Parts: sequence; structure tokens; C-alpha cells
Amino acid sequence: MSDTQERWSGRLGFVLATIGSAVGLGSIWKFPYEVGTNGGAVFVLFYLAGLALIVFPLLLAEFSLGRRGRADAAGSIAAVARANGASRHWALAGTLGVLASYLILSFYSVIGGWTVAYALDSAIGGSVSADAPQVQARFDELLTSPLRMALYHAAFMLIAAAIVARGIARGIEAAVTVLMPILFVLVIALAIYSVIEGDAAAAIAFMFSLDFEHFTDRAALEAVGLGFFSISVGFGLMIVYAAYAGPEISLRQVALVTIVSDTAVSFLAGFAIFPIVFANGLDPASGPGLLFVTLPLAFAKMPFGEVAAFAFFILLFVAALASAISMLEMPVSWLIRRFDWSRMRAVAVAAGSCWLLGLASVFSFNLWADWFPLGALPAYEGATFFDLTDRFTSNVMLPVGGFAISVFVGWRLSDELIRSELLLGPVAAALLRGLLRYVVPLGIAGAVAAPIFF
Repeated sequence: MSDTQERWSGRLGFVLATIGSAVGLGSIWKFPYEVGTNGGAVFVLFYLAGLALIVFPLLLAEFSLGRRGRADAAGSIAAVARANGASRHWALAGTLGVLASYLILSFYSVIGGWTVAYALDSAIGGSVSADAPQVQARFDELLTSPLRMALYHAAFMLIAAAIVARGIARGIEAAVTVLMPILFVLVIALAIYSVIEGDAAAAIAFMFSLDFEHFTDRAALEAVGLGFFSISVGFGLMIVYAAYAGPEISLRQVALVTIVSDTAVSFLAGFAIFPIVFANGLDPASGPGLLFVTLPLAFAKMPFGEVAAFAFFILLFVAALASAISMLEMPVSWLIRRFDWSRMRAVAVAAGSCWLLGLASVFSFNLWADWFPLGALPAYEGATFFDLTDRFTSNVMLPVGGFAISVFVGWRLSDELIRSELLLGPVAAALLRGLLRYVVPLGIAGAVAAPIFF
């Protein structure tokens, strides 16, 4: 059975939930950095092309499957396949998505725990200091303490579980109705603050100059891939969220608003971070260290730096939490249908076991820092358990799932599904189906092949 008798109370809750799922920690840092290091404006053009030709069609396909199937990712695909005389094995794409969400959440919650730790520290001024060794030592102290990391990992998971346990309207929708406005206000306020106090001209040049010298064939494919991965398509999460959408909600409008909003937040995040980075001579490529080490140093040198630091880490926490609750809903909805469990029991099992698995990622930064499970293979030399889980889910599971969903809707189903669920005319439906048959699979394959062959 499924608990999809639950519904979003309206279009706004559905929109905010999908935006929250799309906007994660990667949107806050990775998107603007990728733009800046891969050709600026020309990279943005390919990114937008990827959104229009790959992400938008696949998002519409997932939405259609979810509202028609009215179940979890696997159950919705199975129901639609059964109704169209297709093989029940297509449901494996949904099952793969459930597993991918579960694995990603296990290590994503660990990073989410860092945001909890730094939000609490910044509230008392502990994370902001002009003393570089002190700031680095604080970050190292967190990473080398398995107990502290496990506790913050538990705190983050408990918050996500408490929200999901309350259900769709009273839990997830109520949470995103609060979290998303907070996120928008914080990212806009921080962008204004950063532009005023930092080097806005350098940030604009970094992100938007036409730099053909650094734009390669690989960068073009990575731009397409970045769009694919940034909107949470490919592993059926949007199938689950659409299963709770009533027939009065326009799936096309929700899909468009989600993509535009996620892109806008990503650009605003760039203006919130990079003017500070360049004003202080920092390295924009320093990854997690940029967020948790170098930026606190920069905030310490700026007016109202402690307040800005607190707002920044709250922003990170909100972005991480909004994505985490959507990932947790994936296995929860599957457990409810598969075993006819109550929501509370499904949340307890999914969140509890996911926390336990996440301990392996916690230990990857301390107790198991020198353990490389596949170290005998050159491609994985130096890769910890955390690294391997991240790579396998991002580089294998999500692309395979997205590829399968596009082929299923494009080749195995008639136009009736997308025409009725999306209210498309025959020409628009044929265009969407053509994109799902040819452009989306080729785009996904190209994005996966980019790091290997270029």
C-alpha cells in the first residue's frame, strides 16, 4: 500500500518542496565555482541549454509518472508500466533511485552535521576568527573527532526525520514553507552584503566573462551534466513528490518555476560568496575548506562579520536540510508501500539505518582515513569509503536511473501519459517525446563520458 492519499495542500507547497530538493549544498558553492572556472558566460549558455533540452524534459517525465502512478518511485513506474503493457522490470529504475537516495543521504547527513556544528559555533562567535591556524584547527578538530561528528550527524538526521515523520502537508510542506523563505531572504541579504563589502567586479568577471580559453569540450559536457544533477532528476525523487500532487496543479508550471528558482539561487550564492573570496585573495577552488575555513577568516575582517557568518551557516543548514528531507522521503515512501508500515515506523527504520551507514563516512575522516577499499585500482587510489560512495552514486546510479526513465517514457509509453498529465497538444507532446528518446539519453551519456574521455 501507499500513503499517497496524503496531498500537498496546494501548488505553493509543492513548488517550495521541489525547489528545496533541488537547492542543496552544491548549489551554494559548486555551481558558481563551475561557472567561473569553465569559461564564464559561455559555460552558462551550455548550462541553460542542458536545462532546456535535458533537465526540463526529464523533470516533466518524472512528474507525469509520479502523479499517474500515485506511489513511491518504484511503485509509480510499476503501475504505469502495468497499465501500458510494459515489463514490470522497468520498476528497477525506481528501486535504484530509492537506493541512491538512501546512500547519498548517509554521507550528505554527515556534511549536514558540519552545518549544524558551525551554525552553533557562529552563534557564539566561535567559528569567526582572524587567526588562520585557529580556524583551521577548529575544522580539523571537528573532522578528527568521530564522536562529535557522529553526534552532529545524528542531530541533523533527527531533524530531517522529525519533519518527514509528520507526513506531507503537516511535515514536509510545513517545513519548506518556513525554510524556503528563510533561504531566499538569507541568500539575497548575503549577496547584497557581499557585493557591498567585497570585490563585486572580480566576482562578475569570474562568473560571467566570455573565457573561451578555459572552455573545452569537456567543459561543455560538464555544463550539461551540472544542470542534470542540480535539479534532483534521475533518481525518481520528483516522481515521489509528484505522487502527492492533486490534478488541479499544473506540472509544467511547477517544473519551470523549480528550474528558474534553483538557477537564481545558485547565481545569488555566487554573489554571496565570491566577492568576499576575491576581496580577501582566497582560492575559489578550495571546496569544503572554502566554506568552513577560509570564509570564516574573511568574515572576521569585515564589518558585522559575526552576524554575516551566522547567517551564512544558517543558509547552509537550511539548504542541506531541505534536500535531506526529500532524500529521506524516498526510502520512507518505498517502505510504506512495500511492507504496509506506518509512516512513523518507516521513518525510524530508514533514518536509523541511514545514520548507522553514515558512520562509515564519519570514520572516513578520522579512524578510517588511511583505509582505501579499492586502493589497488589506480582510478580509486586514495579514495576513502566516503569518496567511493559519493562517486558511485553521482557517476553511476543517478545517470543510469535518469537514462532508464527517459527511455521508458520516450520509447515504451504512448503520448497519452504526457499529454493528459501535462495538458500538452499533439505537437508539444511529440517534441517532448523526441527529446526523451534521443536528446536526454545522449546528453546523460555525454555528461558521464566527459571525465573519462576528455
